[in-house]
Amino acid sequence: MILHTLAHVGTDQFADHTGWHPKPQGLCQGDVCVPAAGSLRSDGTIDIEVAAQRLGMPLVHDEAHGVWALGPATLGGKAPATATAADPELRTHDGRPFRLSSLRGRKVLLVAWSSY
Repeated sequence: MILHTLAHVGTDQFADHTGWHPKPQGLCQGDVCVPAAGSLRSDGTIDIEVAAQRLGMPLVHDEAHGVWALGPATLGGKAPATATAADPELRTHDGRPFRLSSLRGRKVLLVAWSSY
């Protein structure tokens, strides 16, 4: 779910984009309900930061573009802590070290192959 602001996100908009519906017992998806005290504001909007924390949804802010991205629920709490990908050192065909980060800012086609 991409947001321009964390304020004034209606319950219907939140439910349409995430599948989680606010109910008296918490935020619910089907028969599964998660206690989410504080996620429903008195004006009927969702406190995105509280809901994200209760549901284990990653919430990332892109300052340069002025948007927020809300990821899927991870009730096991395994949401990524950052949006930074790993940067392992690889070897080129002639054995020289190579990192994907050296291509930052350029378009890259990454092809992976494996025989099973």
